[in-house]
Formats: sequence, structure tokens, C-alpha cells
Amino acid sequence: MTLRQATYMIARLICLAGAAAGLTAATARAETEIKFSLDQRLEGPAAIFLLAQDSGYFRAEGLDVPIEEGAGGLEAIGRVASGAYELGLADINALIRYRDRNPAAAVKAVFMLFNKPAFAIVGRKSRGISGPKSLEDKKLGVPPDGLSYDQWPIFAKLNDIDATKVALEKISLAVRAPMLAAGQIDAVLGYSYRVYVDLKDRGVPIDDVVLMSMADYGLKLYGSAIIVNSKFAGEKPEAVAGFQRALLKGLKATIRRPAAAVDSLLKRDDLSNRQVELERLQMLIRDNILTPEVRENGLGAVDSARLTAAIDQIALTYAFRAKPKASDVFDPAFLPTAADRKVD
Repeated sequence: MTLRQATYMIARLICLAGAAAGLTAATARAETEIKFSLDQRLEGPAAIFLLAQDSGYFRAEGLDVPIEEGAGGLEAIGRVASGAYELGLADINALIRYRDRNPAAAVKAVFMLFNKPAFAIVGRKSRGISGPKSLEDKKLGVPPDGLSYDQWPIFAKLNDIDATKVALEKISLAVRAPMLAAGQIDAVLGYSYRVYVDLKDRGVPIDDVVLMSMADYGLKLYGSAIIVNSKFAGEKPEAVAGFQRALLKGLKATIRRPAAAVDSLLKRDDLSNRQVELERLQMLIRDNILTPEVRENGLGAVDSARLTAAIDQIALTYAFRAKPKASDVFDPAFLPTAADRKVD
């Protein structure tokens, strides 16, 4: 063996040893499990978390993060409050009401994902829908367990709608888009990126679709946020902070490459329609995540004055037992730095 060959072999062995040591260290760091609950089934928005998982962002923070589907925001809140899950995704307005009914609940929001809520009323021009007041004397499909239903009384009050003149027809999520597409109802309540994209997928002409985002008609509410079990946060604050750093990387990567994020979704649900879920995700990013407030203040944070105003709006139609302060609901202590949260 020549001196050159020997030198190469030694260098190669050192590199391999370093790689092995790095792998061992990474494995050793990955010792904190965080069970994470989504608020819904796997669909476009879930790709944010799945991409972060597939890219190794959680593991790089020393975290093992199994991600599970949910059956609604209230389920996710219950899972996290009970301690069965350490973190989850849930509507902050549902969290506010839940904490009021369960004052001892050990759960808070720590990262605002949907700066603008996705609550919407989607109708059809051909059914006489043009704006909020046009809902009077019409049939509105409402999934009774949907979170948008909770905001309907606020929306009606803010927009001077005589709610007694609106026929609310309780329907399941499964038949919401089909019934609206078939003209069996005039409009429906739901998340904008779900109903709008579902109608398009069913062949309803875009110029016949009326999308009324509640946030464009007076609602100051925030939307879905990352929530944490308070006991877990107190015991392992660095794990919560690490989760948020990893999530932020995944969120920024999703914003830059939404198609790649959807690939992470399809790996787990090959029955999903790629184009439908990509459009759903792109709509969410454009309308609910990258708002002017986020572009100015960064991802993940809340404006305490706006959150206080949102709580006041909830109080318009909900009788609080003990009206909370913004700081009772949202804890910014675990957020990444302001510089890291800036939109690229």
C-alpha cells in the first residue's frame, strides 16, 4: 500500500467514524416523544407537519413525533388537555370556549398557524346568493359539529342578518358539497379551502361560486393554532420550543415548495387527489397563513390587542363564566426568535 493510499484509508475511516458518531448522537437525542393530534383527517394542511417529519426536522431537535388524524377540533383539545397527547392542532376559538367550560384544563395555544380563520359561507349565485344579507329567506346547510357553526351567530350579528329568516338545515360534512352542487341547498358553512375546492372538484362553475370569508365581513378572530398540554410544557419546555423550531422549518419549506409537501401527504394516503390537495394547501397558505399581519410580524405570533378583540367578539353571542385575558389563552414563551419567524 502506498503512502497516498494509506493516507486516504485513514481519512476515510475518520469520516466513517465521525458519521457513525453523528448518527449515534442524533439517535441519543431523539428520546422525547411528542404525540401530536391533527384536528381533522389527512388533507392538504396536514402536509405542513408531514413534511417536517419526513425532512427530519423533529428528529434533529431530539424529538420523536408521531402524527395522528383527528375527528374535529374538540377531539384534539380533549386529547391534549387530558395528557394523552402532548401537542395538537385546534381552533383557538374552540379552545377559548373549552377552557371557559373547563377552567382547570391544562391546555394553551403556543403557535398561531392560521392567522386568518378559514370560517366561510360558500353559496351559489344561481341560488340567489350574493352577500351576507342575501342569506335571508334561503336554506343554509350547517354541519352541527363544525367549528364554523359556532361563528355563525357572530357573523349574523355583525352583518345585520335576521337569523330567524335563514333556514338552517343540519347536514353531515360528507353531503355538504354534494348537496350544494346539486342545488338542494343555497349555501353552506365550512372551511373555505375545503368547500370551495370540493365544489370545483364537482364541476360547479367558478363564476357561480360565492365565497364569503367571515374574516372579510367583520370577524377579528384568529384560526387554528398549535396547542400544548401545560403540564408537559412545564416539565419539558425545551421540547416544546424544539417542536416549534422544527414546525417553523416545515412551514417555511411548505410555503416555498407546496407540491413537495403534498407528496408527504400522498405517501400516507394514496387515495387522495394530488391536484385537489395541492390547491387546498395553496389556498390555505395564500388566504389564511401569509396575511399582511404575518408578513409584518412573522409566523406563529399573535397580536394581543387583536386577540383581546376576538375574545370580545366571542362574548357577543357566548356567555363567559369568566372572560379570559389574551395571556390566559396564548403563551408566546416557546416561540422561535422574531428573526427566525420572519417570512423569507
